[in-house]
Amino acid sequence: PDLGRIAMENMIRAQLNIIKTMDLKPNFSELARKYGYDRRTIKKYYEGYEGKPKTRDKSSKLDKYKDEIIEKLQIEGIKAKAIYEYFVDKEYDIGSYSNFNKYIKKNNLKPTTKTKGHPRFETPPGKQAQVDWKEDLKLTSKFNEQFIINVFSYKLGNSRYCHFEYKKHRTQQDVFDSLIKAFKETGGVPREILFDNMSTVVDIVDNRRRINTKMQAFADDFGFKISLCKPRRSYTKGKVESANKFVEWLLAYNFDFEDEDDLISIIKNINRKVNQYVSQATGVPPILLFQKEKEYLQPLPKHQVIESYMHHDLRVSVHKDSLVNYKGRKYSVPAKYIGKDVLLKQIQNELYIYFNTELIRIHQLSNKSFNYEPNDYRELMTQSIKDDNDLEKIVSENLNALDNFLK
Repeated sequence: PDLGRIAMENMIRAQLNIIKTMDLKPNFSELARKYGYDRRTIKKYYEGYEGKPKTRDKSSKLDKYKDEIIEKLQIEGIKAKAIYEYFVDKEYDIGSYSNFNKYIKKNNLKPTTKTKGHPRFETPPGKQAQVDWKEDLKLTSKFNEQFIINVFSYKLGNSRYCHFEYKKHRTQQDVFDSLIKAFKETGGVPREILFDNMSTVVDIVDNRRRINTKMQAFADDFGFKISLCKPRRSYTKGKVESANKFVEWLLAYNFDFEDEDDLISIIKNINRKVNQYVSQATGVPPILLFQKEKEYLQPLPKHQVIESYMHHDLRVSVHKDSLVNYKGRKYSVPAKYIGKDVLLKQIQNELYIYFNTELIRIHQLSNKSFNYEPNDYRELMTQSIKDDNDLEKIVSENLNALDNFLK
């Protein structure tokens, strides 16, 4: 097929969709000059013309990836789109998603399943966001380190703009932190947020649902109303459920990421793609409609209110380099805690690190990227260097280099 023509037609349709969405009057003559098309053709596109039928791509260039496609399709819960995006990131020569999906169907690489229909509903700009967890995703790094993670999904109802947040746990504090980050990312607060019946939001009293007192206080302080999904009617939060399908793209990276930081980076990359791709529901990329919707969001409360909900006790895992992440910087603990969860507590300008109730390290908060206690670094290096004279020299040189790294 003429890829240039198809790309141009897609651009025309996207712009016409934006014009329709924003209820503007199209200037067909101006659009015709801009894209080099006949005015009548532009008008036909505006009225629903789909363009000339696309010829089938009979290329077999996907055959060399067939075994890998089949292998990825064996992952429980994975979708073709997730595999396609994974291959795109790997810079494989695979063509368009449409042809990729046709290849899978044509070769019967995965059986198709029917899905239940449900009613569609729309919300005005700034009125509602929907939130949910993608829970207990099990992933293994290329070094065979296992991760069980959660992703918090926040989706504005009108524009479909999404914000994904990586979390190790699903406590109420994790919900507060994730919502605050979503509000800051989108520049405001919707008038209503639709929650699933998560235990951090809802208490069950006498077999009745009741919004948790602290959660209600959070909603009051940030100025939004809490709405709850009706039990056993998941379609009421269908927009955020569809966002969770994008989170499942992570499954394609199983055994192919390096560490927690890499995993977080992959989630951010997926998040960016989701907001830039044309939404099937609106025909427009969420990032474009968001430019309109953000004007309708309520302002965030005062800084003091936000800070009061930013809990500075944080539970994190110790990485293989004996470091933990805190506010974009890394701080060390003794090597015996590698792989374990520790609690971080900020007291004034110091970071206190606990294992269970035991205080294992205190660091001064700093602007340095890496903050190693010399003994922690020395303990790591003894695993590979046995000569004491060489050890002390290497430890000293490496710590000095780390002190000056991206200061």
